[in-house]
Amino acid sequence: MPISDWFKAREQRRYTTPTAVPTADVPDGVWVRCEGCKRTLYMGDLERSEMVCPSCGKHHDITAPERLAMLLDEGSFVEADAGMRSTDPLDFTSGKAYVDQIAAAEERTGLNEGFISGTAAIGGHAVVVGAMDFRFIGASMGSVVGEKITRAFERALQLRTPLVLVTASGGARMQEGMLSLMQMAKTSAAAARLAEARVPYIAILTNPTMGGVTASFATLADVLIAEPGALIGFAGPRVVEQTIRKTLPKGFQSAEALLANGMIDMVVDRRELAATVGSLLAYLGSGDE
Repeated sequence: MPISDWFKAREQRRYTTPTAVPTADVPDGVWVRCEGCKRTLYMGDLERSEMVCPSCGKHHDITAPERLAMLLDEGSFVEADAGMRSTDPLDFTSGKAYVDQIAAAEERTGLNEGFISGTAAIGGHAVVVGAMDFRFIGASMGSVVGEKITRAFERALQLRTPLVLVTASGGARMQEGMLSLMQMAKTSAAAARLAEARVPYIAILTNPTMGGVTASFATLADVLIAEPGALIGFAGPRVVEQTIRKTLPKGFQSAEALLANGMIDMVVDRRELAATVGSLLAYLGSGDE
């Protein structure tokens, strides 16, 4: 297009801050395009709003460490099972060797696996807490992730301390075959033992929570919270459409649709999660009552 039209379009573009874009090259990470409203946002503003778009409310993806920092009382987190790492029991290769996928994920994220857990406090209430990190092979639930989640349940049971888990996963880690599928039963059994002991369990479902994670421990909590717009389900919408050969309704498997149909208890803005979970913990007690 003519250069005059380009300048006109740039002048009409709306930003979240009143300052103009510098004429010099802008470093990567300073500006980001919102997937919801398609506006260009200043990264500093987005970070100050906990990665929630100030224009449309779109909840952008965050890492497990960022999640824990937003949710927990400052300085209260003590990590557990930090040294656990996945192996390659099947010597699996499909385009790329599984061991290479693990190594690349470790280098990219700085994590040993797709799940971080430990003890902490939320609003002054002691909790056992865990969060999944989608950057690590889609936070898929392999043997190590399943074991760490099970240990979080067992730790909550031993301490009689409420458990708070944040999910974000593509489901089972099929590079580990049946060993991965077994984690569904393993984590579900651990959730059942915690429920029998009447120790509170709160799950926070974020985008996306799919597959075997949804079909196991993620939806067995006493209170199910979801972030706005989160995709939650077993099979993805495209697979469901291909299976039933029908067009799905708009918003199928969204947090809002699940709330309307009774699958979850509440949809809570990320900026209000810490306060909401703190209130729930005060109401539910520690499990000793």
